[in-house]
Amino acid sequence: MKNFTELGIDDTILKALSSLGFDKPTPVQEKVIPLILEKQVDLVSLAQTGTGKTAAFGIPLIQRTAADKRYPQGLVLCPTRELCVQVARDLESFARFIPKLKVLAVYGGARIDQQMNSLRKGVQIVVATPGRLKDLLNRKAIDLSRVNYAVFDEADEMLQMGFQDELKTILEYTPKEKNTLLFSATMPKEVARIAAKYMNNPVELTIGTKNAGAENVRHEFYMVHPRSRYLALKRIVDNSPNNYSIIFCRTRRETNDVAHKLIVDGYNADALHGDLSQAQRDQVMGKFRCKNIQILVATDVAARGLDVNDLTHVINYNLPDEPAAYTHRSGRTGRAGRKGISIVIIASSEQYKLRQIEKKIKKQFIQCKIPTGMEICQKQLVSQIDSVTSVSVDHDQIAPLYDEIAEKLSHLSREDLIKQFVSLEFNRFLDYYKNAPDLNVSSHTRVKSGRPERGKRDVRRDVHPNNKFTTFSINVGRRQGIVPQGLIGKINEIQDVGRIKIGRIDILRNSATLEADSRYTAQILGAFQHAEINGKTVNIEVAKSGASIKKYRGKRKGTFHRKGRKPQSV
Repeated sequence: MKNFTELGIDDTILKALSSLGFDKPTPVQEKVIPLILEKQVDLVSLAQTGTGKTAAFGIPLIQRTAADKRYPQGLVLCPTRELCVQVARDLESFARFIPKLKVLAVYGGARIDQQMNSLRKGVQIVVATPGRLKDLLNRKAIDLSRVNYAVFDEADEMLQMGFQDELKTILEYTPKEKNTLLFSATMPKEVARIAAKYMNNPVELTIGTKNAGAENVRHEFYMVHPRSRYLALKRIVDNSPNNYSIIFCRTRRETNDVAHKLIVDGYNADALHGDLSQAQRDQVMGKFRCKNIQILVATDVAARGLDVNDLTHVINYNLPDEPAAYTHRSGRTGRAGRKGISIVIIASSEQYKLRQIEKKIKKQFIQCKIPTGMEICQKQLVSQIDSVTSVSVDHDQIAPLYDEIAEKLSHLSREDLIKQFVSLEFNRFLDYYKNAPDLNVSSHTRVKSGRPERGKRDVRRDVHPNNKFTTFSINVGRRQGIVPQGLIGKINEIQDVGRIKIGRIDILRNSATLEADSRYTAQILGAFQHAEINGKTVNIEVAKSGASIKKYRGKRKGTFHRKGRKPQSV
């Protein structure tokens, strides 16, 4: 492996890297940095989250920027506010010894007038979220006509969140002769289309295997009955006393519910989802980063852009709808050279989904048994003893109190003292797991194909034969970025109605139709009132009697049931 000094990096940047404690480049940095510095090329780099992508594009971007010219020369697009802020902070640290070089983060949720004022003063590198940058372009507050480098960071996330139109608009404001650098963890068709349309003979670098999971992550699954899912979650957490983890849930409601239960049960947890204000979100993330919160319960959308390097576990309370989403979830752990564990809790009917994910990430899931109460108690006891034995004793502070303490404990034998100590710290585990039942579900065979076993219920179908359905017509479709999960996610937001059954969904070019439980017609119509997609007002109405539902022509076929994951499509 090379050193940073062998990659052609300027001394001023090397000085900054040294002050930051950077020693050797990661594989993606070793391949990307010299390529960008030596050649004027477009680049598609496929590498997992946490592999050092920011430095890979940030270091050559800074070196290629003229600090004496006070206009935007570099543009970095990020899917979320958190990632935008983090990337800008990292670039500033790499350029700390180049005082004239200014990096500006522009994103929604912050005052746009202050961002416009900073742009007027002059900046060389802009790190932006697509929505806010498009707004600045519409206000003519930023000039991208002299941008030399345009970077798409986590391109697959941006496209999955529905930013296709924003990206196309932004690129139209940039010069054709620029270099475009696209970084992505996966390579879905949408990313490939962006590369084909807006890049000139791009060089493709794959770190690891294309679309594969991170190398340092162990993938485990636990099979339980659906009603035992939360109990299984607690045992998994209790069996890793020092875990520092994110638990992924499908819906905001489920996220709140799981976080609330954990807090009530005495766990150091909190929730992160789209209903939180930006101030609340920042507060939760601040506590999580400094480990005042040990467990973060989050939705996929809310967790995008989180930059935490030392997670021990990612726990999938439910599987995501798409295999690519699992790649991003599991990539939150096992970062910066550390090892991590990605855990999935499934019902027996979901085994075929694991096979689909295994094919996608090119990794094998290891089936584990939900630990028994006694196994958890043993693990917790060892952890407590390790904590006690590792405590640093301040003898000077203890000395004045020692005689009194020794006298009070003098009637206890060594054996009794150990038992008292164990009981003080450990009674709640012993009481809770006394006579705890076995939560494991037996599985005679793993499903060997991408379909459910014969006789098993197809989990895509969640429609009871006695349900009556109403057909709804909607005036947006594929062209506006609508996906089935987006429609389902919008219905998920309806409060206090429980589980709404959904039938077939048909996405056409400029329209869509869906079937849903007739009892909730008014609530569904109300949920889409005043909604917008890419600037177009959504209109929904009950379809005329006899209207047919065609088979959905998208990537996934069949009947879609109520899912929790809510893409940012509606």
